[in-house]
Amino acid sequence: MKARSKTIIIVLAVVLVLAGAVAVSQTVKRVHRMHEFGFGGPMVGMMADYLDLTDAQRAQVKDIMAKEKTTMKPLMEQMRQAHQQLRQLEEASTFDEAKVRALASQNTQLMTDLIVQKARIKNEMYQVLTPEQRTKLAKFEERHADHFHKHMQDNAPEPPTE
Repeated sequence: MKARSKTIIIVLAVVLVLAGAVAVSQTVKRVHRMHEFGFGGPMVGMMADYLDLTDAQRAQVKDIMAKEKTTMKPLMEQMRQAHQQLRQLEEASTFDEAKVRALASQNTQLMTDLIVQKARIKNEMYQVLTPEQRTKLAKFEERHADHFHKHMQDNAPEPPTE
């Protein structure tokens, strides 16, 4: 039973590390997608269309994104560098767990800062929306979350059998 528990823990740890690497990778890719709203990328433009924002609302969102760019840009650059360092460690001829752990620890604060900043930006943008647009956004996000959770369940690795 102990061997099975260890195996499950190892599999879960590997899944978490891979999920983190994918999340970092996707975050870094978003840095390079400049669009109508600056660093927010095409998704912000798509959501503006989906929510049918007025010209005044679009201008407010654009102002929010421009104002927050100075905070987000260095964080995203640090994330890009961390991703590059992790990739180098993954591709090294020998695996250095201590260096990977140190890098992961350093990235904890960076991820926290990014999450807080994202929440701040989203809150500022949320204040621009009408009650109807807020309802529409909530329904969209709920569908998106349901789709994501279903995708994660459908693609979760099977636990090892003994």
